[in-house]
Order: sequence, then structure tokens, then C-alpha cells
Amino acid sequence: KMMAVFSGFPHFQGVMEGYNGTIFAYGQTGSGKSFTMQGVVDPSSQKGIIPRAFGHIFESIQCAENAKFLLRASYLEIYNEDVRDLLAADTKQKLE
Repeated sequence: KMMAVFSGFPHFQGVMEGYNGTIFAYGQTGSGKSFTMQGVVDPSSQKGIIPRAFGHIFESIQCAENAKFLLRASYLEIYNEDVRDLLAADTKQKLE
């Protein structure tokens, strides 16, 4: 059985130690940025960075004892100088 490699793993280990973290996907339209970030549910080997990172973070939180966590996540799109939060209730709303 082949295991998918998650290159962001060391990055999110740092997040679990209290550091801020950012993954920046840059490229032409249609180059695969959204797929890299989101992926697909099935097969699980094609999950993107976001579900892999959230899985790792929540697994780490579940295993931690005597600790409190505050988790904030943003998924921003910058297109034609317009910024939108793709995790917001209204993803069409532009941010300042």
C-alpha cells in the first residue's frame, strides 16, 4: 500500500508549537492551485493540503493533554487585485 507524502507536515508541526503558518499557492489560472489546496475526498491519496493539515492539527489537539488551543484559519483568493475569503459565509464578498 502506498502512503501519500504530505510535504506540509513539518510546517504544521511548527503550527502546533505555536508558530503562525502560511502556505502560498501562486500560478496561472488553471495551473492546479485549487486542486493542490483542496484535492478530492476519494481516493484519499488525492486529498489536498487543507484537509491533510486540518486532519493533522485536529489529531494533535485530540492527543494533547492539559492544553488549550485557539485555531484560526483563512483561505484567501486574490484575483485581479480583489481579495475574497473562501471560508466565509459569503465567498463573493470582497475584503478590503
